[in-house]
Amino acid sequence: MGKSAQRRLRDARGFTLIELLVVILIIGILAAIAIPSFLSQKSKATDASAKELARAGAQAAETYSTDHGNSYGGMELATIHEVEPVIQTSAAASNAYLSVAKAEEGGKGYVITATAVGGDTFTVTKKESGEVTRTCKALAAGKGGCPNGTW
Repeated sequence: MGKSAQRRLRDARGFTLIELLVVILIIGILAAIAIPSFLSQKSKATDASAKELARAGAQAAETYSTDHGNSYGGMELATIHEVEPVIQTSAAASNAYLSVAKAEEGGKGYVITATAVGGDTFTVTKKESGEVTRTCKALAAGKGGCPNGTW
């Protein structure tokens, strides 16, 4: 072996145990920061799915009203599903679903409620006056897509 090869072998050193532990500690700290952030984003995504389902349910309720002489009377989950067959009306397959669809105020208004995978609920209420309100109820305060009770 030549002198330069021997010199390279002597100078070649691996990482010390302390250096490896420091790298593992840094990776652990970064994971501790990233994982809760990821879980929050997942909760927001499932809540967004339920919000969209509530909007689709409200649109189906408007279609039902148009087909029934501008009245929401007789509207329920089954009739919403008939108007829009892609709307899920029972808990299955870990998807959001419509849990409430009913006429209010003598058929002049309605309430549509969608439930997210985590149990958060999103409600669209239309009053006889035409006023539409959107409310939500989160199982844990300040979590997911329902930070302040409205959306």
